[in-house]
Amino acid sequence: MWAAIREVLIIVVVALIISLVVKTFFFRAFYIPSGSMEETLQVNDRIFANLMVPGPFELDRGDVVVFRDEEAWLPPVAAPDSNPVSEFFTFVGLVPDPSNQHLIKRIIGMPGDTVTCCSPDGNLTVNGVDIQEPYIYPGDNPSDIEFTKTVPEGKIWVMGDHRAASADSRYHEDLQGGFVDFSAVEGRAAVISWPLDRLGSISGHHEVFDDVPEPAGASSK
Repeated sequence: MWAAIREVLIIVVVALIISLVVKTFFFRAFYIPSGSMEETLQVNDRIFANLMVPGPFELDRGDVVVFRDEEAWLPPVAAPDSNPVSEFFTFVGLVPDPSNQHLIKRIIGMPGDTVTCCSPDGNLTVNGVDIQEPYIYPGDNPSDIEFTKTVPEGKIWVMGDHRAASADSRYHEDLQGGFVDFSAVEGRAAVISWPLDRLGSISGHHEVFDDVPEPAGASSK
């Protein structure tokens, strides 16, 4: 009897350790509370983000990234209700932590890039090249706000796919110019894990930026 109990305990402990290692170094669950990334991500989607980006793997234009709200883009939230079961699953990284403020957007500009809205054709330009963005929410313009931004070193320019419903970099110029620090990025959104009928990978649509030249003075990737 004791041998069977010990075997079960060993399995549970090993599974817990593996879950903690995965949560700490590889993947973490996040919840999508708004429509700012529609139709790529829907309200109430659950996703897993690859925590090795940035890190062993680098960020790139088009990546959908989760980042900490270090500049207070979001209003404060009340402490959520919890119970021992939900706290446990949050602890091992299988469900999102509702106590932390995060945002999710798509990278449009990397350090050194100049992002402009809009070209005569109504498109965003990156380093002078028009980009065609298939991920934008149907009926939205690339941006209804005109801007020209050169991304500083160590930062990124991010925008939601649902441009008409996304309070992204365009709306936070009073907070370090609307740029997001590389150090605030938790990871790259990799897969939709729930609901099951939406299970699948999250595309970076890197082909959108294939013709974009590197900014002046930058080394080739």
